Order: sequence, then structure tokens, then C-alpha cells
Amino acid sequence: MVVLAVDPGRGKCGIAVCSEERVLHREVAAREDLEGRLRELVTRYGVEVVVVGDQTGAQEVTALAERLGRPVVQVSEQGTTLLARARYLRDHPPRGWRRLLPPFLRVPDRPYDDYVAVLLAERFLGAGRRKSI
Repeated sequence: MVVLAVDPGRGKCGIAVCSEERVLHREVAAREDLEGRLRELVTRYGVEVVVVGDQTGAQEVTALAERLGRPVVQVSEQGTTLLARARYLRDHPPRGWRRLLPPFLRVPDRPYDDYVAVLLAERFLGAGRRKSI
């Protein structure tokens, strides 16, 4: 199964395409570009389900995703920001003098909403594809 996950936001959205085995695509897109990006990814990867985070902007993004002709499921975003930050920093270890900073002071050098989207996809896939998570 291939899932397209969206972490909705006001100005930008995290997007991830995941299969049950791996992450196929990640990006952070401007909110105004979201519909075009989602249409392209649905076609390119043969997406079967669209997963949308349930917080800021969820209703608007859910309505947009429903126009893609795929089932849309909302997933809880609770705790995903901290988990995504930790995963981003693990995948991008600090270099130079930043290595000396204690972990709680390290801040990602770019938006990491795409990592939140990956976590949303993993929650959906790990939950046995229930309708409400």
C-alpha cells in the first residue's frame, strides 16, 4: 500500500509518500502549491490513501484531498512535532561547533514538516488502516 501523508499548516505543509516498507518521497510545500503537488504525487506513485493530520488547517486540506479521488483519513498529530524534530536531528547530525551544543539546544536548520508527514503515514500504516485513529 502506498500512502500520501500531509501535515497541514497555514503557510506550508509537510508531504510524504510512504509504502509499508520505506519512505518514497518527502518535501515541504507552500500552502498555495499544495493541490498541484498532491495531484502530481498521486499520479507518480500510485497513491491509494491520503492521510491528513488533524490539527491546524486539517479541514481545508481534507476537502482539497477529497478532490483527488482517493480515500482520505485524518490521523492524530499528537506528539508528532517533537518526534519529528528528534528524527530530523538524528538524520542530520550537527557539524562543526554545533556538535558541542547539548541536544535540547539543537534546532533544525530548515522546516521539518515533511518528517511530521512521515510519522502520520507510519501511524496510519501501523494502525492496520483503521478509519479513525
